[in-house]
Amino acid sequence: MHSGYQTVFPAAGEVALEAAEWGDPGPGEVLLRMRATLISTGTELTAMSSDFPPDSAWARYIRYPHHPGYSAVGEVIAVGEGVEGWRVGQRAQSWARHASHGLVKAAGLLPVPEGVADEEAVFATLAEIAMNGLRRGRVAFGESVVLVGAGLVGQLALQWCRKAGAWPVIAVDVAERRLEIARESGATQTIAALSQDAVAEVEALADGGADVVFEVTGNPRAIPGCLKLARRLGRVVLLGSPRGPVSVDFHDDAHSRGLEIIGAHNSTHPRHEQPNTPWTIARHTRLFLDWLAAGEARVEHLITHRLPGRQAPEAFRMLLADRSQAMGVVLDWTVD
Repeated sequence: MHSGYQTVFPAAGEVALEAAEWGDPGPGEVLLRMRATLISTGTELTAMSSDFPPDSAWARYIRYPHHPGYSAVGEVIAVGEGVEGWRVGQRAQSWARHASHGLVKAAGLLPVPEGVADEEAVFATLAEIAMNGLRRGRVAFGESVVLVGAGLVGQLALQWCRKAGAWPVIAVDVAERRLEIARESGATQTIAALSQDAVAEVEALADGGADVVFEVTGNPRAIPGCLKLARRLGRVVLLGSPRGPVSVDFHDDAHSRGLEIIGAHNSTHPRHEQPNTPWTIARHTRLFLDWLAAGEARVEHLITHRLPGRQAPEAFRMLLADRSQAMGVVLDWTVD
């Protein structure tokens, strides 16, 4: 057995570090000693706070005790029967939890390229989520884009929009610190406002409204404003996993203006590569890691906090109290 510790939400609003043990990997499995994990402030704080309707898909997904985490880099320390292509000592990008170890399926791992730091590679899961949002939204060269919400996924989607040739790329958020980082991520303009209060400024900057609007807050109250930010026949992409119902005047704000409303949950990736839909989660993830290795993607400016893994409870409490002053919170599991 391999002894260590893992992060747990024992009940809504609670977080702790608990002792845990991991056995040797079975067939098709790999045992990782964790090196770094990234807190997904949107999904994981929603899980910790239980800020979702009791009869929603969120409630079916979040059960207490809940072990959070899905953005990790670890070192292979044992390989199960039948596993090919992995050896002890390799670094792997994984969906493992915030813990000292992770017992995972080898088929879900990707190697971290030489020269890519652990704290960069841990962004891979959120990066591929943002990539899927752009593909779902069909962002094209020269189109105007508004991103409502400048958290981690919003910052990554902003960068990918610039790489796709979108112009202008406008970030909307109420937190000035997040907008400062958005400008470093490549935002052509930033607006410090709620979505519904940014309409006039977006219309002036984007010639009457944006071609594509991304909702990346997860707050359902932002959605009606996002619809108003889009031009006639524009597209609104729900990338932020809304937490609950919202009232929308579909006739005035969507139907009569011919808007497309597009869901972009990570599960909308194709399960397998096909000629017309080749961009699976794994393929997007490989692209992001390749970009990091080639210097074509930047995430270091998104890291605002680096903490030892044992301080995961303190990190979550800090974020729950005020997430507006934090961006990327990386937990280092290589130190005690």
